[in-house]
Amino acid sequence: MAVAVAGLAIPAAASEDAGAILDFSEHWAGFVSLAVFVAAYALVIGEETLHLRKSKPVMAAAGIIWVFVAIAYAEADAGAAAEAAVRHNLLEFAELFLFLLAAMTYINAMDERGVFARLRAWLISQGYSYRTLFWVTGGIAFVLSPIADNLTTALLMATVIVAIGAASPKFVVLACINVIVAANAGGAFSPFGDITTLMVWQKGVIAFEEFFVLFVPSLVNWLIPAAIMTLAVPRSGSRAGPAARRRLGGDGPVRRDGGDGGSHAQFPASAAGARHDDRARRPQALWLLPQASRQ
Repeated sequence: MAVAVAGLAIPAAASEDAGAILDFSEHWAGFVSLAVFVAAYALVIGEETLHLRKSKPVMAAAGIIWVFVAIAYAEADAGAAAEAAVRHNLLEFAELFLFLLAAMTYINAMDERGVFARLRAWLISQGYSYRTLFWVTGGIAFVLSPIADNLTTALLMATVIVAIGAASPKFVVLACINVIVAANAGGAFSPFGDITTLMVWQKGVIAFEEFFVLFVPSLVNWLIPAAIMTLAVPRSGSRAGPAARRRLGGDGPVRRDGGDGGSHAQFPASAAGARHDDRARRPQALWLLPQASRQ
């Protein structure tokens, strides 16, 4: 979506050298571009209902907005300024794309080697109670998101939550909310944690070490909502059924130990071998989610 709005902001900035600056806040192209932007965002919001990928309306809107920008500059006889704007925008996009490509290569390599599958299997084998799992998954999300970005982290932790909390929809909802809040809060104090912080750092607005000033505010931003939500999390232990074992690659029986009144799931060692399953070659965070979420 940043590519779309760039059509309103970058042309003016990039055209300063050419001596032609168009004020899109009062131009017809600016109003039409905003309307296209809002329409595209509405389609993104309705993704679950329309079963339409976010990328389609966003890319279409970006192309349409740039067409209006080109028409506006052509009317003002400032074609060179429009060309400079396009080149400037494409360069920034290419820099961002190449950086993300390198970062995701490391994440995919770790996933292919079964690092995340082993992490999920280990968490499940501990037999944590719902409340303990609530804080453990949130803490991991907060620590991992500055490195692996908030979206990837949220998907990875969601697989653990869905696998263990299938018997308690209330826990799944609260734990997923907690993971999302933790991932977004953790990603705020790192240039790599979110696409916004990455763009700010890439632009040179904030130095790398200056992001860490936000660590304490980010931590508070996660801990306060988590402390409130934990009051509603069930106290009983986690319970993972056969479906969860199959998803994580385990094929042995589950031993439940009710020593503290809760039901704790114990998985065989083969659970850590989920990477040997053919499904483990796909992104682990996706095939545990509902079908509609994968479209």
